[in-house]
Amino acid sequence: MAARKPNLIIFLPDQQRADTLACYGGKKVYAPNLNKLASESVVFERAYVTHPVCSPSRSSLMTGTWPHTNGCNRNSVPLDRRFRTFPELMENKDYHIAYMGKWHLGEEGPVGRGFQEWISTEPRGNYTNFLISNGIAPDKQNGQFSEMAISKLPLELSRPKFLEKHACEFIEKHRRDPFILVVAFVEPHSPYNGPLNDEHPLNEIDLDVTATLPEADNIPLRYRLMREWQQAEAALDRKRLPTQLFFGITPEEYRSIKQRYLGLVTLIDQSIGAVLGRLERCGLSDDTIVVHTSDHGDSLGAHHLFGKEVMFEEAARVPLLVRLLSQKRGKIVPQSVSHIDFVPTLVDLLGQPKHPQCAGKSLLPLIREEALPPESVFIEWAPNRTKIKKGTSLAPRRTIKRAIDESTRAVVSADGWKFCVRDKDLNELYNLHDDPLETRNLYPDRQYASVISRCAGEIHRWQESTDDKLKL
Repeated sequence: MAARKPNLIIFLPDQQRADTLACYGGKKVYAPNLNKLASESVVFERAYVTHPVCSPSRSSLMTGTWPHTNGCNRNSVPLDRRFRTFPELMENKDYHIAYMGKWHLGEEGPVGRGFQEWISTEPRGNYTNFLISNGIAPDKQNGQFSEMAISKLPLELSRPKFLEKHACEFIEKHRRDPFILVVAFVEPHSPYNGPLNDEHPLNEIDLDVTATLPEADNIPLRYRLMREWQQAEAALDRKRLPTQLFFGITPEEYRSIKQRYLGLVTLIDQSIGAVLGRLERCGLSDDTIVVHTSDHGDSLGAHHLFGKEVMFEEAARVPLLVRLLSQKRGKIVPQSVSHIDFVPTLVDLLGQPKHPQCAGKSLLPLIREEALPPESVFIEWAPNRTKIKKGTSLAPRRTIKRAIDESTRAVVSADGWKFCVRDKDLNELYNLHDDPLETRNLYPDRQYASVISRCAGEIHRWQESTDDKLKL
């Protein structure tokens, strides 16, 4: 009798920071199911996104290509059909393949692009119909639900519970066949609000150290403009929605927002636990590879910023867990890796040959504890929509216009330097060994000229090898 082909489940929450899991330092975060999964998985200690915003990052996670290659270099850009998704890169066609949750790579969705089924949480999708069928009236004139309205729903009507139900049904239905299942949660993305807001005691919420330090000025103007706009919005929210701030100004507000964010992490953890439990009850745990990552992190007040869109560790580093077939013990991979390697790793895990579309390499040798020399990791940024406080006086209008239109290329070197070079704004250099919180931008210091030159050379060689035409 032929051996059963391995199943694959990918959990993909939106905007989950690495340090929300115990294995990354989040000891006080209530995420028992993810922590158990991590204890049985290969944990990549330093996994970086290709681009710290939703659609571009997802384009790499689905295709194994750089955002500057596939054209998804800002949010809400449809994924060009010339670029195949990872199920389309596989030679084996025996799998039942489903995508559940947030797609964010075009309204057409994943069906017909390697996926046979899509349970959508997009504005006009299955989740909207589910809410209406349960007697919930849309709060928007176009018949859709706002994110704030969804965030106020009870636990049993929440998006994670909805996806959990469909994922469990899919596993039951295909328990005798090989399957691939992506469960893409919207949470813990903002608005920072949900049915488990009080899950974590407020007095146990630890703030990032950089949230309590004075605001730094030696960071890019675009970051300072983001910070100013968020603080202006927080001042307005304090009057309109005092218990549901999107952004904060004071440490108390930062703590309250983080408390609610962690409640959303617990919310997805519960649903992940239910899906893994269903796997076990169906006798499929030892036949299923489980992968968990996120499209980017969230600053959550670090550097007095919220959300993503920056190169700081809180936004650019994410969890990456891989539980192999029959694996029961965890192990740590300390060296830096990139999401560009995500697709070739998945394909390799399923016993398929690497496709020439993939820009990265399989991480399976690292997973198997084979020695691989540490490599530098690259991250990119292309202009997205940056909101600006009306009447800002941070810089002249022309300077501001130039700054918000900046592009960045960054390298995290194998020996722990992070260098961010921009075409239209301030550059940054951090020593992640000596300054893991990135509080000291060393770029202006002439004594680091040789480090800057070496890192710049790495970026230019990477640009050349990936046909990145940005002039820096």
